[in-house]
This record gives sequence, structure tokens and C-alpha cells, in this order.
Amino acid sequence: MPNILVVTVVHDPEDSRIRHRQIPALLADGWQVTYAAPFRGYARPEPHVPGLRTLDLPRAQGRHRLAAARAARSLVRAEAPRHDLVLVHDPELVPALAGLRLGTLVWDVHEDPAAALVAKEWLPGPLRGVVGRGWRAAERLAERRHPLLLAEYAYQDRFARPHPVVPNTVRVPETVPEPGTDRVVYLGTVTMARGAAEMADVARIVRERTGGACRIEIIGGSKDDEATRVLAAAAAAGDLTWSGFIPSDRALGMLPGALAGLSLLHDLPNYRHSRPTKIVEYFAHGVPVITTPLPVAVELVESAGAGVVVPFGDPQAAAAAILALREDPARARAYAAAGHAAARAAYDWGVAGPQFTATLRGLLRSD
Repeated sequence: MPNILVVTVVHDPEDSRIRHRQIPALLADGWQVTYAAPFRGYARPEPHVPGLRTLDLPRAQGRHRLAAARAARSLVRAEAPRHDLVLVHDPELVPALAGLRLGTLVWDVHEDPAAALVAKEWLPGPLRGVVGRGWRAAERLAERRHPLLLAEYAYQDRFARPHPVVPNTVRVPETVPEPGTDRVVYLGTVTMARGAAEMADVARIVRERTGGACRIEIIGGSKDDEATRVLAAAAAAGDLTWSGFIPSDRALGMLPGALAGLSLLHDLPNYRHSRPTKIVEYFAHGVPVITTPLPVAVELVESAGAGVVVPFGDPQAAAAAILALREDPARARAYAAAGHAAARAAYDWGVAGPQFTATLRGLLRSD
């Protein structure tokens, strides 16, 4: 029975990719899993699941990251000898663990850190280019030393060799209800770059135009102070409902029956070649999609025939798309059915999960 140590100091311990996809897949495949994550830093309870052991680490946040990296290094030094693999989910942990002579360290590449620096308010603007170039050099070094898993096929372009891709797919229900008319959902962490201001404006317009008969539901915590302020004000005004963070398994259960799902990401480098997981989640639960025209999002929605593309930074257009769907239930049903069919055909974690565990077992055999 193989043992794996899964480590993050950046991601929420309830991160959908880590906690609700990869760890259950590993447990189902017979692995013993130790999960080291910032439970107290995010105020999350440590789960009690057979085969899963949990350890708490400090949270790396903003400019306060060095203590978390040091704590992770100490923990991995102590724990790695009793594990067959160490799987890390944060780019900064790769250099932080250098020199420990680990058996097999695997880096799961969630995002493009260099591209994401554009939206990191805690990093001074003049340093972003320098740090970005440093990340690129660190990635090339990591590739030579460790196996990588990629969350996006497009990430292959950053590396010299091909690496296994473990996409952010979801468990797809066999059947889903038809879209309703009284609510529109957003699922995921909220920031200004992910459309917090636009969603607040959309919510106000839709509430006014429908006399309160249709409302926006924001399902997810905020990651920046301005987004918190904007959404709290909109909720206080009665324009939208904001639930805050809800664990993924419960949050997904809030999607079925919604009129539409929003993905109003801004046009930023880190989003241009990433597949928004929320769009796949909307597909899976039979929810028509309204998205901004990021290239991968457009390809997803238009190839499936499962939603509407609206301009960046245009809440009037997004609200108009919602109201048009509300007035055309047949079109909403067609989008919902097409998205669900696309998810069942190509985006089901029931297929990707066993491929993920088989990839890790292959690393065991080759070690």
C-alpha cells in the first residue's frame, strides 16, 4: 500500500483540485495519504477520513511566505522518509525543499506563476518582471530535477519536455434538472480580477429589471479587500446573496437548477490559456454559461454550444444575456443539455481520476 505526502502552504485545504479530486482518488486507489496544509490559517477543520492523516502548516500569504516555506521544509524532512512520494502544490515549495535528497518529489503545476504576478497586489509593480523571469528559470530547473503534473495542456509550452496533464475535471451527475428562472450563480473564489465589481453591477441590474424575481448567488470566499467591500455592499443593498466559502462538495450541490453560471474573469495573462474550472462545473450540473471572451473559455462554451460570450468589463451585456435567457426557456434548456453532454463526454473526473493515480503509480515503479 503506497504512502504519499501531499503538501501546500498556499492553497485552501478545501481546494477542489487537491482535497475533493486528487485525495479521494488516491484513497480509492488504496493509497495512505498524509495531507499537510494550512488548516488553522484558513480556519478549516481537519477532515477525519479513513486512510487520511492531516498535519497543520502555516499559511503563505502576501509578503508573509518565508515562515511557511521553512515550516514546510522541516515537516517534509521529518515525514518524507516514511512516504513513497511527496506531492507539492505550490511553486515556492520546489526551491524550499531543495537539498533534502527526497526519493521522489512531484510538483503539481496549478497555474502560471509568472503570468499571475500581474494580479498580485502585494508585489510592487517594478519587481514583477524580475520575479517573473526568476520563476521561469526556477521552472526550467525544477523540470530537470523532478516529475511534473500539469493542470492545463497549454502549460506544456513553458517546459522543454512533455509532462502528464491532470486537468481540472469534475464528477458529472448522470442526470440534472432543467434551468430555473429565479437565480444565477457564481462558484469560486472572488477577486476584483475575477469580476467582483461586474457581478455586483449585474446583480443590481437584474434585481431591478425583474423586480427581485431573479437574484445572483455568489458561492465562494473573497481573496482581496476590495472584492470583500464590493460584495458586502451589494449583499447589504439586497442586490445579491453572498454565502462566502462553502466546501466544494456542498457548493456543487447548489448549482443545479440555476438559470445561468457566471465567469466574468478579466483579460489577464494567467487567465488567457487556463480553462476556468467553474465553466466545467456549470456544464456538469446543467447550468448555461455566461463568460467573458478569454480564448479557452470561448472555445469551451462555443464548441459545446452551452452558453453566451459577453465583453470584458460590461455588466450591462452580462445582465442582458441573463434576462434574454430568462425570457427564452427553450434556449436555456438547450444550453444546459449541451453543456451536460460535453461534460460527460470530455470533462469527467471519473475518467481523469484513475489516470492521475496510475501516473503516480508509474513514478513508484520507475523510482
